Amino acid sequence: MTDDRLFLITGATGKTGRATAELLLAGGHRVRAMVHRDDERSRALAAAGAEVVQADLLDLDDVTAAVQGVSGAYLCYPIRDGLLEATVNFAQAATEAGVRSVVDMSQISARRAAGSLAARQHWLAERLLDRTGLRTTHLRPTFFAEWLTTWWERRGGEGFLRLPFGEGRHAPIAATDQARVIAAVLADPEPHDRAGYSLHGPVELDHHDIARTISGVLGIPVHYEPISVEEFASAMRRRGMAAHPVQHLSNVAVDYRNGVFAGTNDVVEQVGGRAPLSVERFVVERKADFETSGPNFVPAP
Repeated sequence: MTDDRLFLITGATGKTGRATAELLLAGGHRVRAMVHRDDERSRALAAAGAEVVQADLLDLDDVTAAVQGVSGAYLCYPIRDGLLEATVNFAQAATEAGVRSVVDMSQISARRAAGSLAARQHWLAERLLDRTGLRTTHLRPTFFAEWLTTWWERRGGEGFLRLPFGEGRHAPIAATDQARVIAAVLADPEPHDRAGYSLHGPVELDHHDIARTISGVLGIPVHYEPISVEEFASAMRRRGMAAHPVQHLSNVAVDYRNGVFAGTNDVVEQVGGRAPLSVERFVVERKADFETSGPNFVPAP
């Protein structure tokens, strides 16, 4: 039988969105990729067979047009102002259009008492979606493996991770592994209705362990240097980062130290169908990204 369902992927040029769209297309599904602009990433999705639409989740008319004829949707909003308005717009438009299901990208730190405004808003967005008639699944990943490349500094033949995470631990999860879960739930949403899944990589590590792993793959010294939350926030502000993500990252650093991001489970393998990448394997596959410094590294004083 031919599966002619249409899946909407918001944030389709982002890390998890792009990987999810590619998996669905490879599986023979129809994909509508929602993007902010026409660029080489959106053109690549179109070339792969996606229907690309330019739209803004903060524009109700845009969202209403984007959900027409859609069976299931992946809802992903960046760490910036507007999450609750975007979720309300999506919920209303999707309900009117008869969308059956939604996979919601939340955060592992999402809870009522979160110090991060973004994390608290994600908790509220989850509750809003749970009150709709949509088959709803919430994904709450720990820190992405890709974040290592964002905060990475390559200096003088050595690598540095200067981060405010103390001796906390987590099991980094790659975007491609998250995409396998997203695509699987979109294809078969009923067993996952009202479920909330935390997503983790295979092994829990602290950043000293992570530095040693990266060092072993790259063959250079790599150092983890714990810094204060204040130094981290100040560096992000100097880089021009907006107040909302700075407030979020500062508070999740505290959560991380307190164990909120820790843990492992088998969700990726059981739902997504494949064991998640280790940090070692991720670095092997992304070696080129470690040849230069990432965009947000915190320089030494």
